[in-house]
Amino acid sequence: MLEEEDEVKAMKKAIMAASVLGLAGVVAFIGEGVPADEPTFAKEIPKLEEIEAEEYFSGHDGTFVLHDLQQDRTFVYNHERAEKAFPPQSTFTVANALIGLETGAVEDEYDIKYWDGIERELDVWNKDHTLGSGLRHSVVWYYQALARDIGEEQMQKWLDAISYGNRDITGGIDQFWLSSSLEITPLEQADFIHNLYYEVLPFSKDAMKTVKRMMMEEEGDHFTLYGKTGQGPDVGWYVGFIESSNGTYAFVTNLDGTSAHAKEITLSLLEEFHLMDRPS
Repeated sequence: MLEEEDEVKAMKKAIMAASVLGLAGVVAFIGEGVPADEPTFAKEIPKLEEIEAEEYFSGHDGTFVLHDLQQDRTFVYNHERAEKAFPPQSTFTVANALIGLETGAVEDEYDIKYWDGIERELDVWNKDHTLGSGLRHSVVWYYQALARDIGEEQMQKWLDAISYGNRDITGGIDQFWLSSSLEITPLEQADFIHNLYYEVLPFSKDAMKTVKRMMMEEEGDHFTLYGKTGQGPDVGWYVGFIESSNGTYAFVTNLDGTSAHAKEITLSLLEEFHLMDRPS
């Protein structure tokens, strides 16, 4: 009986992977960074298809969104949560960096801000940082200072321009994305990543290329992974995109747990769908 159940589970996983990857489980890779068709600014992702991923969430309430950037198909686990809004936490550093570069609040990814000497909870935060290192290590104080340099007027203007979540910055210029007034749904996060990948956001191409480069986390023989975590008291995020020999996909994982767990789930699912191959 157990062997039969395992076989059924394995068959379901194989079917799901084949569905995600297209015919015979393989999608022709068009080319790194090259869109299949002329991209357009996505404000709502169509063609939602349900997938099974409950076993990966280990009893947590969570959602996983996987958007095929070349075939314009979106696969969702737990559609109800995917439409629920949450504070973006440090995933907002992606938008914050774009706005900072566009407004001239920072010059480039190497723009340095000096540590103020205040001891914070993570040792890696207690030193000078650049725009790039601040994003990679979720250095809250760096991006709070950047938001203050951008200012409320410019921040509101650009959040409106890119339709970022509920666009609400009333929680304070250096607090609004941290368990405060700004909220965004996982599906909206996938829209945002889609638009960043195709460089159709209303920012300069240089700014978008810089931020995407800053998001690069891992490179394998057949894939390159770009991502950003976000952590709050009641939510963990991992968002980004993967360029793979089996296609290019945006992903969003959100759960009532840690960002580390969100990332772990994401990587497991990307492996399940044959989008990345990592040494065991």
